Amino acid sequence: MTAQRGKDLLIKLDMTGEGDFQTVAGLRATRITFNAETVDVTHLESEGRWRELLAGAGMRSAAISGSGIFRDESTDERVRALFFAGEIPRFQVIIPDFGSVEGPFQITSIEYSGDYNGEAVYELSLASAGALNFEAI
Repeated sequence: MTAQRGKDLLIKLDMTGEGDFQTVAGLRATRITFNAETVDVTHLESEGRWRELLAGAGMRSAAISGSGIFRDESTDERVRALFFAGEIPRFQVIIPDFGSVEGPFQITSIEYSGDYNGEAVYELSLASAGALNFEAI
């Protein structure tokens, strides 16, 4: 795999609830994190007293975050509306030369800021809220 451009890591939002995914406007930095909790099944007779984990058990989750400039486009408005309504829409993350991840995410935080002599910026955080689908490229 060759080096990839960071701008190719895209966060897309289902604008209508019917699979109309559009890139969230204005993002400059994006990140997706996958997590898996462990279930410890170590016991007195574990070989060498090494920890043992139960395969396939534990909760899995994903988190998405991004930051960028406020552009007041349709995706910005949709994100704000979803947050205040407490809705859980579908998002899609495109990971260059890897694949895409799609599923329901809750918007857990939106932060707006700006300097007197600069542009308005925002930060967005999402938490997975159901099963995610991965599709390899």
